[in-house]
Amino acid sequence: MNRPSEENSVRQEFAYDAAGSIATNVADGFTMVAVGDLIVTRPLTKGQDQGFGVLVKILRNADVTFGNMETNIFDVRTFKGSPQAEYGGAYHVSLPELGPDLKAMGFNLVSYANNHAFDWGLEGMRETSRVLDENGIVHAGVGENLAQAGAPRFLETTRGRVALVSFATSFTPMSRACDPAGGAPGRPGLNSLRLKRSTVIPAEMLKGLRRVRSALPDSIPNRDDLDAVVLAGVTYRSGAKAGYSYQPDPRDVRAILRNVRQGKQFGDFCIATNHGHEPGNWSQEPPDYEQSFAHRLIDAGADAYIGHGPHRLRGIEIYKRRPIFYSLGNFIMDDLRTPVGADMFDAYGRDPRSHTDAEVTVSEMSEGYRTDPGFSDPVFYDSIVTVSRFEKNQLTEIRLYPIDLGHSKRFANRGVPRLAPAPQANVILERLKAMSKPFGTHIAIEDDTGIIELPPSSS
Repeated sequence: MNRPSEENSVRQEFAYDAAGSIATNVADGFTMVAVGDLIVTRPLTKGQDQGFGVLVKILRNADVTFGNMETNIFDVRTFKGSPQAEYGGAYHVSLPELGPDLKAMGFNLVSYANNHAFDWGLEGMRETSRVLDENGIVHAGVGENLAQAGAPRFLETTRGRVALVSFATSFTPMSRACDPAGGAPGRPGLNSLRLKRSTVIPAEMLKGLRRVRSALPDSIPNRDDLDAVVLAGVTYRSGAKAGYSYQPDPRDVRAILRNVRQGKQFGDFCIATNHGHEPGNWSQEPPDYEQSFAHRLIDAGADAYIGHGPHRLRGIEIYKRRPIFYSLGNFIMDDLRTPVGADMFDAYGRDPRSHTDAEVTVSEMSEGYRTDPGFSDPVFYDSIVTVSRFEKNQLTEIRLYPIDLGHSKRFANRGVPRLAPAPQANVILERLKAMSKPFGTHIAIEDDTGIIELPPSSS
């Protein structure tokens, strides 16, 4: 008598769809609202902006409403931690009132693995997690060790149990979590996907760099690599087009795929989400590794892949009838942070004895993060709210609502979203349409709204 293999026995415990992924298992009418970065420093629902109130109605009218939590939450007057020497480009912080306000907006699921999660150290991360927990906002991506940071977290809804696996490719070096090993304890931090970057240049340029390397006193004799040159710690490779190439760490890939699989096995719907700025905020195209990795995540059980980080929109792909959002840009960029930290005064040549926090923030937004352009370009203030609807466990429609974050407004009123007026909405959707076309995605535009429709599946 033949006994089924262990692998087949395991597979029999889960339902698989026609594409070979663990099947979605939500009630008809399940909707997911997904937006990008939440850079918010004050409660907004009690304000007088009626345009924002219209968006809140969209956020509340969904089973799961997701955003990337890129702000720490605590009262700086009683806070026991301190701003860190390593920070994500700015010290993001908001008052504790933000917790109930995010809940009032409709958010019930947020990612927290990003380059700002440890701006205020371990104490800031723990306090933010506490506030989110107190307000019933499920979050993932950080923890007391890597196992906790990488683990799926679950949101219970009336139409299904939603798992979230959050990771980041852009993070400060000291914020990466690790597990215990030998006699050493684990390290609190975030769930990371480490990337090895190579700079791609034409072959003739590579020859020149090889000569430079050979002339340096620390070059290794008789060591020649025809495909790559390592110079001053930077790897250069030859290619037809200059740019950057990324290789994900296989250990991190394995762990993330496992956690996505586990999230789907214990849930009905699984979201995988990544915070990454690669190749830079200047790029409207995702890095070269991301498409294949997003596909692998969906193959492992993810029902949606949501990218954020570069603060600008990138294209949308539908893979195996599941949405891939390569970047949803900003949803709120209400960046009235105070205090900004002494290191930021130094970074932008300001003196805390004569300059204000706001003047430092304006300098940072106009000059940019390190070598990336700042936020003076209106493109960073154009974004969308996505509403994905599922019927019979299949994605049937995605609605895209263009939003305007008020680039032309004065500093104190900038960054709060509202539905974009018709001319601007059309510009946003046409740009998104062009960026999504290489992925085979067709976006129709009706009444200033983008629509991606999928025909009923025969499976």
